[in-house]
Amino acid sequence: MRTFRNRATVLAAATTAALALTLTACGDNGSGTRSEGVAEKSVTAAASPAESGKGAGAEKAADDAAGTGTTSAIGTARPAGAAKSSGGSGTTGGTSAKTSVALCTAQGLRITAERQDGPPSTHLTLSAKNTSGASCEMKEYPHIHFLDNARGIVPPVAKSKPQTPVVLEPGQSAYAAVRMSEGGRKETTETVKEFTVTLKANGGGMAVVKSPAAEGLAVNPQKWATGYWTTELRNGADEF
Repeated sequence: MRTFRNRATVLAAATTAALALTLTACGDNGSGTRSEGVAEKSVTAAASPAESGKGAGAEKAADDAAGTGTTSAIGTARPAGAAKSSGGSGTTGGTSAKTSVALCTAQGLRITAERQDGPPSTHLTLSAKNTSGASCEMKEYPHIHFLDNARGIVPPVAKSKPQTPVVLEPGQSAYAAVRMSEGGRKETTETVKEFTVTLKANGGGMAVVKSPAAEGLAVNPQKWATGYWTTELRNGADEF
C-alpha cells in the first residue's frame, strides 16, 4: 500500500509540474517571452542529445562513407605513386647501377699494335677497341709478355696513369704507349713476332697480338716499359 501511494504521489507531482510548465509557456504571467525562451531551451536541450547525436552520427557516417571512398582512391593512387617513385629511385639506383660500367674483357676487345719509330726510343702503340656493343671500363695497364714468362711483364710508367676512369663506349678505343727499346744500334735486342697482352685488372683475359712488322719487333728487356690505358695518348705523360 505504501508503495502504491508513493507512486501516485510522484505521478501527481509530475502532472502538476507539466501543467505549470504549459501554463507558463502560454505567457500568462506577463513574462511569456522569457518563459517561452526557457521552454524552448528546455525542449531543445531535451531534444538535442538524441536528435543532434543522431544527425551528427548520420552526417559523420555519410562523411565517413564519402571520405573513406575518396581516401581509398587517393590512398591507392598515392602508394602506387610512392612505389613508382621508389622504383624510380631504384631505377636511379638501377640507373646508378646501370651507369656503373662493367669491366672490359678480352673477348669484347680487338687489340692491335702499331709501331712508332723515332729517336731516342722506339715505341709501340697498343689499341684496344671495344667491340662488345656495351660500355666497359679499362683498368690499369696492359700486362705484356714480349718474351717468355720468365722475363716478366713489361713494367708500367706511373706518370702515365690517368686521373679518371677509362670508360669505352661501343666502338671506342683505349691506347697504351709501349717502349720497346732505345732505338740504338749497339743495344742488345731480341726479335718478337707476336706477344701476349693480359687484362689482369679486368679479370685476366688474354689476347695474342701480332707484330705490325713482318720482320718482327726488336725489344730490349732492359729498356722496355708500358703506359697505362688512356682514351688518348697525351704528349708529355706518355713520352718515356
